[in-house]
Amino acid sequence: MSLTHWLVVIVIALLLFGRGKISDLMGDLAKGIKSFKKGMAEDDEAHIPLRTEEYDVTPPPAPLIEHEPVKPAAPKKAAAAKKAPAKRAKAKS
Repeated sequence: MSLTHWLVVIVIALLLFGRGKISDLMGDLAKGIKSFKKGMAEDDEAHIPLRTEEYDVTPPPAPLIEHEPVKPAAPKKAAAAKKAPAKRAKAKS
């Protein structure tokens, strides 16, 4: 938009709202921004602990898991019998 467009928009806004109404709106906007900043500052201060002694920072102990001991598997007799002759045949050759 060119400069003349902006001038027309400003003149129409002044005619619709009047000079006093626009300054009131800007003042209310400024008050709202200040109130928001103040609220954010108070919110940050509320979360800062005053003393570290009030809080226990040690983590809870890990749960103890008990396991049963693993029993070794018994060797399979059929598999051992099949492998034994093959080993003997290789040893004779």
